[in-house]
Amino acid sequence: MKTVPIRGIIPALVTPFHDDESLNLEQMRRHTRRAIDAGAHGVFCLGTNGEFFQLTADERVAVLEAVTEAADGRVPVYAGAGTVGTRDTITLSRRLVDAGADVLSVITPYFAAASQEELYRHFAAVAESVDAPVLLYNIPARTNVSLAPSTVARLAAIENIVGIKDSSGNFDNILQYLELTDRDTFAVLSGTDSLILPSLQAGGTGGITAIANIYPRTMVEIFERWSAGDLDAARAAQAAIRPVRNLFRHGNPNTIVKAATNSAGEPVGPCRAPFDLLPEQALADIAATVAADHARGLR
Repeated sequence: MKTVPIRGIIPALVTPFHDDESLNLEQMRRHTRRAIDAGAHGVFCLGTNGEFFQLTADERVAVLEAVTEAADGRVPVYAGAGTVGTRDTITLSRRLVDAGADVLSVITPYFAAASQEELYRHFAAVAESVDAPVLLYNIPARTNVSLAPSTVARLAAIENIVGIKDSSGNFDNILQYLELTDRDTFAVLSGTDSLILPSLQAGGTGGITAIANIYPRTMVEIFERWSAGDLDAARAAQAAIRPVRNLFRHGNPNTIVKAATNSAGEPVGPCRAPFDLLPEQALADIAATVAADHARGLR
């Protein structure tokens, strides 16, 4: 199994579509290169912001191949491999490893409620099936199930389960993951953009960030300033994204991130229906916020 540093700012890349909702793979390549050129320490495709739940298995492989081609070995490529069932997740995980994924991100099963023991067995089976690092993905607001810290501690003992992305928005959850795992062998990443700096200060290793689709350099600056010991500058970069995060009041975060990315000059297209509708007032607010952020130097 290859060793991959699970650290830094890792943009949770949106999946670009044409207006007819077909994949825009050329823009996927451009969007990947933009993130890397901004200093990203890895790129993450096929996650929640990548609308994995709207993609076929073949489309997911095509997206990963485009991202891998654009990354060209410069940074690790993370690929979302989760599905509802263990068997399908294993099948997809193997395909994505064959297609070039450096790290697999596996979301908790969703729709049907799973016990902690079922979650443990699911992730253990997936990890056993592939010769690749596996990153757990906890996002209870979307899946209606949460990985308990005690379960994460058990899973961290499996050699190729190398970390967790926590998108619960609950900082205490991150703290408990850190307390119960070995920081030398298990990475805890914030999946909530507003908690990246607090997580780093607590012992986390970075963040997988949606806002990096819009302002990749600003998000990288949080990590780089913190790493250099300039806490005031890191705090300023972290605080700078508050206006764009406030836009989530308008509806589905995926839809808003794509609209804001389009406003920032990156034509990533719409979300797939039905998650593609924002009122004109919301679109105007998004455009105005991005324009004001650009004027303040966010990029």
